[in-house]
Amino acid sequence: MADSWVNSEGSIGSDLLLELAGPGSRRAVLIRALREAVRDGRLAPGTRLPPYRSLAADLGLARNTVADAYAELVAEGWLTARQGSGTRVARRAAPVASARTPRRAPHRPAEPVHDLRQGQPDAGSFPRSAWLAAARRALNAAPNDAFAPGDPQGRTELRHALADYLGRSRGVRTTPDRIVICSGFAHALRLLTACGVERGRLAVEAYGLPFHRSVLEAAAVRTVPLPLDADGARTGELTGLSGVRAVLLTPAHQFPTGGPLGPERRAAVVDWARSRDGLLVEDDYDGEFRYDREPVGAVQGLDPDRVLYVGSVSKSLSPAVRLGWMVLPERLVERVLTAKGEREAWASVPDQLTLAELIASGHYDRHVRRMRRTYRDRRDRLVAALAARAPHITATGIAAGLHAVLRLPPGTERSTVKAATWQGLALDGLDAFRHPDAPADAPDGLVVGYATPPDHAFGAALEALCRALPPA
Repeated sequence: MADSWVNSEGSIGSDLLLELAGPGSRRAVLIRALREAVRDGRLAPGTRLPPYRSLAADLGLARNTVADAYAELVAEGWLTARQGSGTRVARRAAPVASARTPRRAPHRPAEPVHDLRQGQPDAGSFPRSAWLAAARRALNAAPNDAFAPGDPQGRTELRHALADYLGRSRGVRTTPDRIVICSGFAHALRLLTACGVERGRLAVEAYGLPFHRSVLEAAAVRTVPLPLDADGARTGELTGLSGVRAVLLTPAHQFPTGGPLGPERRAAVVDWARSRDGLLVEDDYDGEFRYDREPVGAVQGLDPDRVLYVGSVSKSLSPAVRLGWMVLPERLVERVLTAKGEREAWASVPDQLTLAELIASGHYDRHVRRMRRTYRDRRDRLVAALAARAPHITATGIAAGLHAVLRLPPGTERSTVKAATWQGLALDGLDAFRHPDAPADAPDGLVVGYATPPDHAFGAALEALCRALPPA
């Protein structure tokens, strides 16, 4: 007999592949197939099987054959049968691995007790109620064409909402027709390389996300590091880089070292782009979260024709919401849309409509303000813990973002990261973000993501961190 699918109207509720093959009578073959389904977990303990009449019809077997098979498996302890409850898989401790295909539990590394890795907002802070309410309002008001294939540039509702929001909160100068919706910064990088905006040699900061460098390298873009100091990237050195006509920066809050790009250097990079017919790609990494003053506006406001601005909700809301945006010079819009291509690369329209409503209703602003207070308190607690427990180690950079860099005594970074692991603490060393071609005599440090732990676990995470730090 060939393999058959059970798609009965009984309580299984989904297709089940039974291998009705091999030697023996039909009754024996069915018993063997049901035993195998229980062994490998496809029929979980407590699962109600379809009535024997329904199963017989699905499999093309005689009713008595199925009834006898059920009775045999009940007698063996595989199944149970009670009046009014039907026939169910017996509640055994656990399914037994098949003798023919032994199953081994995959090896998984032990999860850390505390997580202070960078780049992750507090997952428990996601505004579920506000998001759900915005989704209901947005979907109720959406026109029918919102559920058609749509526009690769993104829904007009979201582009209008973003043009207003970015203008008033980040100083971005744009119109909705110069905004292209994407799924995040890495997606934006792929689109820019695909349409040839970034090609050949691209200047980047000496410290940054290795993942972004790997995206560029995969597109045959060679990255050239710019040195950093307390005022951000030393953009004056761009003039000495031959063959470079584009630069990627995080001006609001350099990742990961934590300094903003100084006013003179902002002006210098714009002047360089104008003189070279070049382009600045501005990654507004956690630009909404400045705690010691109002956030600094985007560089894009200085020259919208030379600065390509990229943002997302991965830090403000959640990395699970795959929505970002590119504010483009007008001449690049069609090139980027051509590179975007098939619909599979487009962001979810219901999510776009929901975010547009969240922004337009003011709930997005309120959430950002609330999280700004939360993360400022987290950073203050980190600084206070260091002052009390490890005064020889300080948090550097401005009071902003979701992480801080702790400068360590020379030669102690690797041992401190290992000590943190022994404390059940996940965090990153500063060297993990250094460009391979940057000077090797870089300072030792830790990149501590104070936004990641839930509120109730943050104190214990700080305790573990202080225990792992090297002595004075």
